[in-house]
Amino acid sequence: MTPRKERMTAVSILLIAVSLATFFGLRGCDNLKEYFFDPSEVVAGAVKKDQEFRLGGMVKENSFKRTAGSLDVRFIVTDFAEDVIVRYSGLLPDLFREGQGVVATGRLNDAGEFEAHTIFAKHDENYMPPEVAESLKTQHPAKTSEPRP
Repeated sequence: MTPRKERMTAVSILLIAVSLATFFGLRGCDNLKEYFFDPSEVVAGAVKKDQEFRLGGMVKENSFKRTAGSLDVRFIVTDFAEDVIVRYSGLLPDLFREGQGVVATGRLNDAGEFEAHTIFAKHDENYMPPEVAESLKTQHPAKTSEPRP
């Protein structure tokens, strides 16, 4: 083989290797995506079965229940149009409260309840997770025009 053919072969092999690495890298990242949905989208069926996603909204007043003697909790996340029951086992953030914004990561179970493995809450009285604020603002502007005191 001539030196030119050797270089062309080496470049071709390198391009194929880089292309394959890029393809498999991007394909692997698809599994890492976490989509954000509000309760209205979840109730409308926008979530695929066994899809991990983030659920955001407000913790509905008087919906929080703790199982006695355990870390299991149940509460409702609402976007003021639809509600989704959330189940979680673990320590909640110190700032978790009814009537405040929350983002939970997890999956829907067979009963249509959201099984969360991570809960995020606001960090001060004027903060709401950006995804929740945007979702609530576009769907229900009258309910989110003023931050909670």
